Amino acid sequence: MLSEKQLEILRERRAKILAGGGEDKLQERHAKGLLGARERLLMLFQPDTFQEIATHAKHAGKHFGLADKELPSDGVIVGTGFVDGRPVAAFSQDFTVMGGTLGKMHAKKIVQSMQLALKIGVPVVAFKDSAGARIQEAVDALSGYGEVFYNNVLLSGVVPQIAIIAGPCAGGASYSPALMDYIIMTKQNAYMFITGPEVIKAVTGRTTSLDEVGSALMHATVSGNVHFVAEDDRHAIQIAKALLSYLPSNNTEDPPHRPYPDLDLSPDEGINALIPETSAEPMDVKPIIQRLVDNGQFLEVHAGWAGNLVVGFARIQGIVVGVLANQSLVKAGAMDIDSSDKGARFIRFCNAFNIPLVTLVDVPGFLPGIEQERGGIIRHGAKMLYTYASATVPKITIILRKAYGGSYLAMCAQEMGADMVFAWPTAEIAVMGAEGAVNILYRSELKDAADRKAKAAELVEEYRAKFASPYMSASRGYITDVIEPADTRATIALALRKILTKRELRPAKKHGDIPL
Repeated sequence: MLSEKQLEILRERRAKILAGGGEDKLQERHAKGLLGARERLLMLFQPDTFQEIATHAKHAGKHFGLADKELPSDGVIVGTGFVDGRPVAAFSQDFTVMGGTLGKMHAKKIVQSMQLALKIGVPVVAFKDSAGARIQEAVDALSGYGEVFYNNVLLSGVVPQIAIIAGPCAGGASYSPALMDYIIMTKQNAYMFITGPEVIKAVTGRTTSLDEVGSALMHATVSGNVHFVAEDDRHAIQIAKALLSYLPSNNTEDPPHRPYPDLDLSPDEGINALIPETSAEPMDVKPIIQRLVDNGQFLEVHAGWAGNLVVGFARIQGIVVGVLANQSLVKAGAMDIDSSDKGARFIRFCNAFNIPLVTLVDVPGFLPGIEQERGGIIRHGAKMLYTYASATVPKITIILRKAYGGSYLAMCAQEMGADMVFAWPTAEIAVMGAEGAVNILYRSELKDAADRKAKAAELVEEYRAKFASPYMSASRGYITDVIEPADTRATIALALRKILTKRELRPAKKHGDIPL
């Protein structure tokens, strides 16, 4: 029989653990606009669904300076709960307990949650808020990080992994989120870097700031490490929930499709107003995406980085899709090193988790320049070719306007495995733009022409009509059909329903060798 004494001991222990670093430290967090570690988990999960793992775990106590220290939950809270009715595993580092530093038991708890997620096939959400390795535990702390990294890799491609950087994430600690699928980072109070300003100054002599090397804005616009920027903890959790709403729980499941009972094949004439009169004018692709997807809801990924390529998640008549689209407002839509990396990573993620790909093409080529060539544009551009070719999910391509040279192939042409390729009448598909081709092919005619400008214009139109026309590509069987822009949403929706059951076998191998 349970005695009053036993019950009292249990309640006292639980109260100490729930208090974390104490009420004063929690209030300090609140004053900075931060939530506590437990508050973050409770806000992520539906009410009364959080079950904690290893609640009473504690450090061994044999490390320097730790023998008499009581560290509630050893600085990390771990457990499972439901998000919109679906199970999710999560852990939240508690900065009020020894700065959320990672020691051996701290790492063991994180790994325990990851291994459980792997067993039951559910996503992992990680709240990162830690001063780094626990110095007192020396090599044991490093061993703990190694175990976390190893399990990040084991989970990769099996269950989605989302990191929320809601505080400091320095040194080796930053590698775990880098090994996860998506990073959400708060604007204030959060920093992520390998070496901070003091180390950089000591080693290089250069003075810098935390914002310059580790802020959310820097990572979202310069380094490309961060996929989403949040205003605060609450906003970060909202983004995580929105992201999870598009993802399957694991790689053996389909995404959470919500197919419309009846397909709507009615045309959308409003899309015509978004198309410029000539291909020389830039065309904002985002309003076009919003007209193609359900209720205009598009969760853009990496919105602040490599803006010449837009990627993100949406539904088209209830079917979850990953969208990639060239953005001619930025660098004329040309592909470069960063946009190639951005696109390739997104394609690989969608392929790992059975998410169909819809590609909207308006690309004049790969960005020319010494910096691009010396920076390895060949290797980086090849990532797009590799990832599209290796993806076995349904792939639908719509050629809106320009599709020139190697970039035509890199944006999922039929030859790169697209299941269906449609083109607008405005599409131009060729080795290069009409102006450049005319200058090469008709150089002698232009040289002898009395009115070279008029002759050049005439030849450009002739080239477009004869050699770059979508009808020419369609006649060769490279395009499924030429469609009216107003029919794009209906065409994609109908095609998706037909190819969702796609199965494609590949040669047996351990893995391919992507040009990293």
